[in-house]
Amino acid sequence: MNVLTDNFSTFADGFLGTVELTVYASALALVLGFLMASFRVAPVGSLRVFGTVWVTVLRNTPLTLLFFAVLLGLPRFGLVLPFKVFAVLALGCYTSAFICEALRSGINTVPRGQGEAARTLGMTFGQTLGLVVLPQAFRSVIAPVGSTLIALAKNSAIAGAFSVTELLGTYRTLSELGYNIVWTFVWIALGYLIITLAISALFNVLESKWGVAR
Repeated sequence: MNVLTDNFSTFADGFLGTVELTVYASALALVLGFLMASFRVAPVGSLRVFGTVWVTVLRNTPLTLLFFAVLLGLPRFGLVLPFKVFAVLALGCYTSAFICEALRSGINTVPRGQGEAARTLGMTFGQTLGLVVLPQAFRSVIAPVGSTLIALAKNSAIAGAFSVTELLGTYRTLSELGYNIVWTFVWIALGYLIITLAISALFNVLESKWGVAR
């Protein structure tokens, strides 16, 4: 216990850093995921191409490489932001590709006739998608989206290698101070477990309330 009690503020800073990264990156991933899913089913060919390229590139790019590209590449083009913001951009954009595909699979479960009926009533593509299709699609993909955001929380550990305060990075500080590395990782693992269980509980509530009965 002394590993935790003697360094509680260090663990707390890392834990809150991971929570902050997870919340902000999740919000960005959900917004971009919804947007790219809309592009992928849009009637405009250029939007479909853009959405397809976005998903294909990000899903097939290692997250560590994306971190290097964002945190070290963007400043060379004059975009200088705090490393935490760059980390949120990398995590959010990467995860948005998986959110997009989850939503697109949900969109495919919505009967085509509902979209056609909406258009018959004079609704635009945006109205049909936002008011008819996507709400039903999200109900069917609550669990996959939750699993994707849990993966995002664990992927945030990469940010520690780029001077961003997060949970996994605390082991370096404690290792330099001579604390038992095994117990350090035990407490780090417990911190990640708390975060992932909280996300899981949230999506279990959402699924029980709005999910499609199987």
